[in-house]
Order: sequence, then structure tokens, then C-alpha cells
Amino acid sequence: MRFIFLSSIILIFLDFYIYRALRTTNIKWAKTKSFTVLWWSYSVLLFIGIIGTVYFDLRLTVRSIVLVAFFITFVTKLVFALLFIIDDIRRGGIWLKRKIFPAAPALDVILPEKKNTSISRSDFLAKSGIVLAAVPFTTLSWGIVSGAYDYRVRRQKLYLPNLPKAFHGMKIGQISDIHSGSFYNKTAVKGGVEMLLAEKPDVIFFTGDLVNNLASELGDYKDIFNKLKAPLGVFSTLGNHDYGEYHFGTEPSAAKTKNLELVKRSEREMGWDLLMNENRKLKVDNEEIGIIGVENWGAGLRFPKYGDLKKALIGSEDVPVKLLLSHDPSHWRAQVLDYPEIDAMFSGHTHGMQFGVRFKSFQWSPIQYIYKEWAGLYQQDNQQLYVNTGFGFLGYPGRVGILPEITIFELMSGNKPA
Repeated sequence: MRFIFLSSIILIFLDFYIYRALRTTNIKWAKTKSFTVLWWSYSVLLFIGIIGTVYFDLRLTVRSIVLVAFFITFVTKLVFALLFIIDDIRRGGIWLKRKIFPAAPALDVILPEKKNTSISRSDFLAKSGIVLAAVPFTTLSWGIVSGAYDYRVRRQKLYLPNLPKAFHGMKIGQISDIHSGSFYNKTAVKGGVEMLLAEKPDVIFFTGDLVNNLASELGDYKDIFNKLKAPLGVFSTLGNHDYGEYHFGTEPSAAKTKNLELVKRSEREMGWDLLMNENRKLKVDNEEIGIIGVENWGAGLRFPKYGDLKKALIGSEDVPVKLLLSHDPSHWRAQVLDYPEIDAMFSGHTHGMQFGVRFKSFQWSPIQYIYKEWAGLYQQDNQQLYVNTGFGFLGYPGRVGILPEITIFELMSGNKPA
């Protein structure tokens, strides 16, 4: 809510700033009454929508439309305004220089008039701004239309030196960050679940963030996700959003506790084995591996650290391979690497920022400046981490370049070939 409020204040400033800048140009349509009416009518309707989203229980579809419009409008106007802001800073610098170092008086010389046929600076900036603003507007709009539900299966062989032979070739399916409160297309979501099931995984991992804030967000999507079944089970863990702290705050309360219990109950009703700082043993042909699951634990200071890795490992000492489910990849470098008995960790959380590029040999996203491990497979010594970029979306209801991910792992005995 605080982020939306701050963004709204900035957008109000941008509205007045851009409107004033356009009115000072020689662009004819910018001086018309129709332009003024359209400009401010859209702004007023958008802010009414934002107020309704924050303070009233609007339908999810309406809320999604308002937030999409707000996000695209904010980014587009910010890009447009930057050109004028830079030019105003330049003008301010020139004005200040003239105040400090006044120029010598000019001689009264009358020069013949020249007809000015060039475009004025303000007109050039306005038209350039329109062209530049069209880039994020088009890109973000396309990301909503084509990227939000464009599920992609990523295949990854996972080499584990101590893997028992009975588990060689076993398939693990992983999804993460469902964020059911953001969805608005049941058919598309169902298609993503069917894509995962079509891979016929032996076991499925879900690594947190079933909802955005409230257990009720799962709503109509519960009967889709309860179709997730695998011969050896579906194992899950909680993410930072599942605790409801973005809605209820970090302090304990009865409403917050009840909401969390409803989230946990929903996962169990869907047949998922929710691991709360505990472990399970998978047994195949009298051989075993361990599945460890911790509550959310992130390296940042904003939210409580619920994960208890030491507790989760109790009773798993005798298994040769331990696979850890932990939502936040920052947990790996902060704690998990101190437990060399953990062979591989599966996480999500970053979403790949839902924006960037991702190829087989190269990937980039702004999120990498926040999280060192943010997408794909990482290794340090004999320990591995895989970061899934998420099944759903949050905030921006789309994806550009970093598409929703279904990961299929094939467990392999031995070391990775050189």
C-alpha cells in the first residue's frame, strides 16, 4: 500500500509536469480543449480506480485492470518526462551560470531577419518523448498479452555423486511462486498445470508463495492445483507472501495466524506434503534420499526468519542425498553452504523480475543486482542451487523475456561430465 501511495504521488507530479510541457509546445493537438479533457479525465478515473483498489474489496478482474493501467501509465509517463526533466536541468544550469558569470553587454547591431524553418527544442523534445514512451508502453503491453501465461518447460540434469542407483533417472518437477491472487485466466493456468503433468514427474516440488497475501485468493484455482499429483508425492514449503505480512504486518495477530493456518490447510487439502522445518524420506527399492523443507528464510532484514535448517535436518543423518526446499535463494549463501551434507537446494522468489533476457548461454535481468543467484543452476564445491523464475506473477501482470517456468530435473548418479 505504501508503494502504491508513493507511486501515486509521483504520478500526480508527472501528470502536471508533462501536461504543462506539452501545452508550451507548438504541437496543435496539445493546445486543444479535447486534449485537456481526455488527459485529466483519464488521470481522474485512474486515481479513483487506485483508491478503490486500496480501500475497497473490488473484484479481482477490476483490480487487475486498474493495477495494469496504473503500472503501464506510470512507466510510460516517467520515460516521457525524463527528456523534459533533463532539459530543465540543463536550462537551470545555464540560468545559474549567467547569474554567477554575467555576459558582457551586446553591441546594438541590427542583423537581417532569417525565416526559422527548424523545429523548436520543446517540439523536438515532446515528439522524441512520445516515441521513447511508446517503447515501454508497447513492450509492457505485449508482455501482458503474450508473456503472463506463456509457460515454458526447462530441463535440467542434476548430477549427484552419492545418489543411490534406484534414483538414477528419477524426474522431479518444480514450480514456484504461483501467486494465485494475481491470476485472471483459469483456462491458461489449467494449461500450465497440464504441461507439468504431461512430463510425468516422479515427484513434484513447490517452493513457496501460493498466494499474494490472503488464503482466500486461492479461490477458484484450488480445484486446478489439486490436480498436481505424482507417484512419490508433492512436497511444498512456504514463501514470504504466504505469511500474509504484506497485508497484516510483521507483528503477531489473531487474523494473521488464522490466515496462515488457512494457507497451510489449503495445501494439505490439495494433497501436498507441506514441510515446516522438517524432512521426509523417499524410498525406492530399499534405498532412500531425504527431502528437507524449511519455512521462509531470507538474508534481508525486512521480514522474520522462520526457517530452522538445523531442526529440519534432524532424523535425516543416515540418508546419502539431501534435497532442500527453501523459498528464498539468499538462504543458500547465507546459511546452506555451511551444511555440506545438503546436496542441492530448490528455490524461487526472484521471478527473474519478470523482465530480462534468458538464453542457453546468457541471461540478464535487473534482479541480478539484488540477488547473486536469481535464475537457473548454480554450484559451489559439491553443493548446488536451482532458482526457478516462477509460475505466476506479482505486481506487473506480465512477463518480458523471463517467462513463467516449469522445471523438470533428471537425477543422475555421479559427477557432471567435464
